Amino acid sequence: MGKVIGIDLGTTNSCVAVLEGEQPVIIANSEGNRTTPSVVAITKSGDRLVGDAAKRQLTVNVDRTISSIKREMGTSYRKKIDGKEYSPEEISAIILSKLKADAEEYLGEPVKDAVITVPAYFNDSQRQATKDAGTIAGLNVLRIINEPTSAALAYGLDNGHSQKILVYDLGGGTFDVSVIEIGDNVIEVLATAGDNHLGGDDFDDRLTEYVIKTFKKEEKVNLEKDIIAVNRIREACENAKKELSYSTNANINLPFITTVKNKPKHLDMSISRSKFDELTADLVDRTAGPVNQALKDSGLSASDIDKVLLVGGSTRIPAVIDKVRRLTGKEVSKKLNPDECVAMGAAIQGGKLGGELMVTNKVNDILLMDVTPLSLSIETVGGVANVIIPRNSAIPTRASKIFTTAGNFQRDVEIKVYQGERKFTRDNKLLGNFRLSGIKRAMAGVPQIEVTFDMDANGILKVSAKDLGRGVSQQIVITSSTNLTEEEIKRAREDAMKYENDVASSKEIQDIRNDAEAYIYKVEKLLEEKSGSLDKKEIKRIRQDVEYLKKLVCRTDANSITEIEAGKIKEAYRDLQESAGKLELI
Repeated sequence: MGKVIGIDLGTTNSCVAVLEGEQPVIIANSEGNRTTPSVVAITKSGDRLVGDAAKRQLTVNVDRTISSIKREMGTSYRKKIDGKEYSPEEISAIILSKLKADAEEYLGEPVKDAVITVPAYFNDSQRQATKDAGTIAGLNVLRIINEPTSAALAYGLDNGHSQKILVYDLGGGTFDVSVIEIGDNVIEVLATAGDNHLGGDDFDDRLTEYVIKTFKKEEKVNLEKDIIAVNRIREACENAKKELSYSTNANINLPFITTVKNKPKHLDMSISRSKFDELTADLVDRTAGPVNQALKDSGLSASDIDKVLLVGGSTRIPAVIDKVRRLTGKEVSKKLNPDECVAMGAAIQGGKLGGELMVTNKVNDILLMDVTPLSLSIETVGGVANVIIPRNSAIPTRASKIFTTAGNFQRDVEIKVYQGERKFTRDNKLLGNFRLSGIKRAMAGVPQIEVTFDMDANGILKVSAKDLGRGVSQQIVITSSTNLTEEEIKRAREDAMKYENDVASSKEIQDIRNDAEAYIYKVEKLLEEKSGSLDKKEIKRIRQDVEYLKKLVCRTDANSITEIEAGKIKEAYRDLQESAGKLELI
């Protein structure tokens, strides 16, 4: 087997590395850069441009240029150019082909095998789409591994002493957080959480929207429908974002951004770091949920963490670094380059799988142990999901439970296998089902039926059921244990976080919603009666507070409101009371 390369196929930038001796080496592309923009363009002559070449012509070739395709992996998205539809796999394959060619140029030999990384929260469809992209690019994908795990592998190669680390991975399009334990040449993922639609692209969008709105306000010109202008602004905002990582101010200067009545308009705007932080504060705050969830699921507190690793270019944002410090109480490790460490870890795994290393090589001695992202259960009486393998269980794993029959003299049972965190199976994802027949005739509750879930290191799940009384058994192999769509996984995780809090059935919590609803009605009625005698600016403020509180109330059900929802309503209720009280409205 020849060299095995490690590839970080990123949303914004991609990177390729190879293991040389015992050290991973980043391979520079043909332009001499250590990372390659994940941008593809199809020229009018049919040529394919990748990386910097594609990015440079983006503003003048918008309709024929594709970026951030990683966010579409595993979906039915298609980009139509010159009558041809390009799938996310095909577009990603173009990027992978560029990385493969650069590696072959560096190594001086053909490259066939690769390890490719994906976000820890990528589902089966997205992982398979990534593997298919590798196949299209002419690569034999030996393994798909999680990005945080790969980063931990790069870190753990020279830090093999026992320690617990938290990997905070905020890239261009996705966010992952994993709690990982390193010790005795074992890198074990204890828990993982994340958001497949949170990353640097969202920060760029916020700044772009602000610049466009400000320009419209100052110049009375709306650039939103001018695709070329929007892309010029977006590119400038991305550069400004990077500049604000080391400077307190950045200037966006775009001459001839548009013309009005044959007169050119120029965009010249200064952006402060504080303004950027204000625009993106909620994005930074969104990372707190997965961090806390991963810590909770791992059974650890922030004080138990020895190191915090930052992965992904977006972790250079000062507000992000400050957030991590506040969440963990730890200084972040700067040992690894956040843009390169994922590819380095993939190269290490590639070297291990390549079979060319000495038996005594420490890379060969390292064992990776990952986890399953969602709980696996079977359906029992009443449609209840009875969990066999909880989420964040280390794989490979095996677990069994004893069940019984619900009816007298029942001769068979149907075993339905589900994935998800909700209490009832109707809210989870059905993975497969089979029937166990030939159960010994007996009264309900007498037969003992053992159900076993066996998941191997590749995520292949085998489910078996056995009547312990007669010895008859049946089984099913489910090859896609994480075959949810991105939206389904996102919804399942959001539901899990929401429903892990006790459903707020107490009268006190229900009263918060009911009181807020009654208060909204009272304020609206008084505004109608007294609006003529009140300050118009203050009325506008009160109406805004009313609409926001009404929006929160309408989203909830008084009988199933959660503590989190009640907390948001309570805060908005307090704000409305304060604004209404200033005018002595109530």
